[in-house]
Amino acid sequence: MTRPVHVIGAGLAGSEAAWQIAAAGVPVVLHEMRPVRMTDAHKTSGCAELVCSNSFRSDDWENNAVGLLHEEMRRAGSLILAAGDAHKLPAGGALAVDRDGFSEEVTRRLDAHPLVAIAREEISGLPPENWDNVIVATGPLTSPDLSAAIAELTGETSLAFFDAIAPVVHRDSIDTDIAWFQSRYNKAGPAGTGADYLNCPMTKEQYEAFVSALLDGDKSVFKDWEASTPYFDGCLPVEVMAERGRDTLRYGPMKPVGLDDPRTGRWPYAVVQLRQDNALGTLWNMVGFQTKLKHGEQVRIFRMIPGLENAEFARLGGLHRNTYINSPKLLDRSLRLRRAPRMRFAGQITGVEGYVESAAIGLLAGRFAAADALGADLRAPPPTTALGALIDHITGGHISVEAADEHVPRSFQPMNINYGLLPDLDAPPQTGNDGKKLKGPERGRAKKQAMSRRALADLENWLAQARLAAAE
Repeated sequence: MTRPVHVIGAGLAGSEAAWQIAAAGVPVVLHEMRPVRMTDAHKTSGCAELVCSNSFRSDDWENNAVGLLHEEMRRAGSLILAAGDAHKLPAGGALAVDRDGFSEEVTRRLDAHPLVAIAREEISGLPPENWDNVIVATGPLTSPDLSAAIAELTGETSLAFFDAIAPVVHRDSIDTDIAWFQSRYNKAGPAGTGADYLNCPMTKEQYEAFVSALLDGDKSVFKDWEASTPYFDGCLPVEVMAERGRDTLRYGPMKPVGLDDPRTGRWPYAVVQLRQDNALGTLWNMVGFQTKLKHGEQVRIFRMIPGLENAEFARLGGLHRNTYINSPKLLDRSLRLRRAPRMRFAGQITGVEGYVESAAIGLLAGRFAAADALGADLRAPPPTTALGALIDHITGGHISVEAADEHVPRSFQPMNINYGLLPDLDAPPQTGNDGKKLKGPERGRAKKQAMSRRALADLENWLAQARLAAAE
């Protein structure tokens, strides 16, 4: 009988890894410490609980790298994407989900699978020696004891950064005489209509007063051991963005482009967007408004936003510390720890950023672990795919084990999937379907589409090879 694979952590990566292992016909034990021990950010004991945004970002596989990653994962049988599709909410061109329904769906499917056993327990140190095939998918909130054990084993000090959570507002407390429904440029995405966001407009005077309040607001104080921890640029607190320049927010989460205020017929000076957060439509989250402001300050300052003067908050913003390992130095191309090959790492702890990216690494770790259990040879996807590009990013790509110490950048940091991680085209498109020479944005758009088509073709070849290897 095939020995079980042990997966530690039932977040997005661990849940996906367990599903891929079971789908390959290999038994798996999924260890989750909640509710025995809770974290600072989780509220439930459900698998794949979303603790920050409820958005998986763009679902456009032709023009957006994260949308491409969605499509690759769907084709690879992803549980996370299947559950996301089953519980999607209107969100323009993005894939947003009902966070409770999504987590319940993932938990239900794992519970129901005959090859999956869920063990509610904390693994407080390194896995027992008799576990010969292990995936550590404990995420950004890895328990202190396990973090210390990993640091001792690897001889590395874990890197860390701060991640912030955005507030959620009760829908019936939003003034729709001021706020209006519209997606940028009326774009409709999965489950969307083109009117999927609530938009709160600001004049120049209102924006300037709001930025001043953010800068002056009372903020959380770091503990001594947190003082040197940097932020991840992809999830900066809104007040930190304001500190980088008074117009930074107008070119970031508060950009007003493509949004026509029905009261004026024009774009506002700045805008705050809210996105549906649950299937009932009773909760809406403030897009890009993660914050480290103290709770009382959040209520005071965010009620300065037109349309939110009487806002009631179902959840206020918060801040938590994320950790990740120096993966280019520590992991091989199949995500095994070089010093202890029985252990693989998956998810955000490897140095990817984002829900989908974390689940993608879980998908690959699960497939690698299942192949090992079955005695099959499974290589990483080619770097021309989004999945392969993420593997290249976190493992150093072409860097050899011998050269790892010398060549791995000291500034290794979390990364979202983007086209810059994929190799360039041998011959980028120069002309459109009409035979005319492509220029500017059209040329860039055509290049992304060509890279996406190449990625999906190469992925299909990799999936076919993986099926052949498993059958031998």
